[in-house]
Amino acid sequence: MASAKIKKGDSVVVLSGKDKGRTGTVQQVLPKEGKLVVEGVNVAARHRKPSQQNPQGGIDRIPAPLAIAKVAVADPKDGKPTRVRFEERDGKKVRVAVKSGETIDG
Repeated sequence: MASAKIKKGDSVVVLSGKDKGRTGTVQQVLPKEGKLVVEGVNVAARHRKPSQQNPQGGIDRIPAPLAIAKVAVADPKDGKPTRVRFEERDGKKVRVAVKSGETIDG
């Protein structure tokens, strides 16, 4: 599964859906469901009635999970979507952007 190729904190580009083309940072990865939460993408609005904890009520905007297949890692060089492969550099297994050959992890 592609979940090992995308980690929390990665910059990703949305490939399809209503947020196509938008970029954001991965906040959470849910590998069992094959989903992830991206900051500022796929935001769901929850209308809350006034309660004791929240006397004002109002609308809460919460980013909802989206399928891992709908996003691609942003290339560190130009920010465009790219696939990820693993290479061994200096005795360490690192993630590398296929298009530019740049390493994704520091």
